[in-house]
Amino acid sequence: MERKRVSIVLSLYNEEANLEKLFEELSKVEVKLADKVTIEYLCVNDGSEDGTLETLVKLADRYPNIRIYNLFRNFGHEIAMSAGMDQATGDCILFMDGDLQHPPELIEPMVLSWLEGHEVVLTRKITRDREKSRLYSLASRAHFALLNTLSDIKIPRDFPDFRLLDRKQVETLKEFDEKDRMFRGLLNFIGYHNAKVIDFEVPPRYAGETKYTFRRSAQLVVDSLLQFSTKPLRLATYLGLVSVSITTVIGIMTLIEYLFFNTERSGYATTLLVIIFMGSIQLIVLGIIGEYIGKIHMEVKKRPLYFGEWVEPDRSRG
Repeated sequence: MERKRVSIVLSLYNEEANLEKLFEELSKVEVKLADKVTIEYLCVNDGSEDGTLETLVKLADRYPNIRIYNLFRNFGHEIAMSAGMDQATGDCILFMDGDLQHPPELIEPMVLSWLEGHEVVLTRKITRDREKSRLYSLASRAHFALLNTLSDIKIPRDFPDFRLLDRKQVETLKEFDEKDRMFRGLLNFIGYHNAKVIDFEVPPRYAGETKYTFRRSAQLVVDSLLQFSTKPLRLATYLGLVSVSITTVIGIMTLIEYLFFNTERSGYATTLLVIIFMGSIQLIVLGIIGEYIGKIHMEVKKRPLYFGEWVEPDRSRG
């Protein structure tokens, strides 16, 4: 009986220093699973600026099941995962990062769970990344709380993109044509059953620095809110009602003081506050609408999601 094929998709951006150690650990897992599945490593180089691509080419001489897909520039983590998903040929796809914070030793129980019949195998972090500050953790909690409040799709906080999907789930995900995407949200949007969750502790990075800067994280917050919710657009109505209420109250108070208390006011401060208040609301609403219009503008262009090419190592040297 032919063994099933597992595609491990590695999204890589400036991970040169981690690759040697990463594939040492992956090869140990591959040996343990050798009698059960065939494994391919689909390495997506997301426009790295260091020697990631060159290191991958060298490693491919040593590990013949490495396949290298090189994106022409940095498209971002979600797009790199999409490229890997499009090119992978396995009966299931296991997504993981290349910084060793997604422990390779978890691959074995994930694959075994899939072989037992689970179509989706998720991982859950039971400890936080030690490299992240308390401020970052607080911002992360606030992000997911806001997202799950405004969105119709609930996205758990501690479930990273380190997951295994059966080919059936993968084909469903590939039907989505949107440019801005968040894999965790899309999977929850589809819905899944017969899933298994495996807990793990987040190890420290082996080398290098995290790629999620504050700016990237903030952009991810905005993108995820706009992708899965139209509730921010309703903010215009709510703010309008609030501003009308406040203005009405101020107007009534001013009229009462003038009629019954004979209070004379120049009206300068009140007028100025009302103008600033209304102008601020208008700017907020225009900004929200502008974000949605910007997303629509980029979607209707129908540009390709990414540009890349296969890189074939020169195995004749070996």
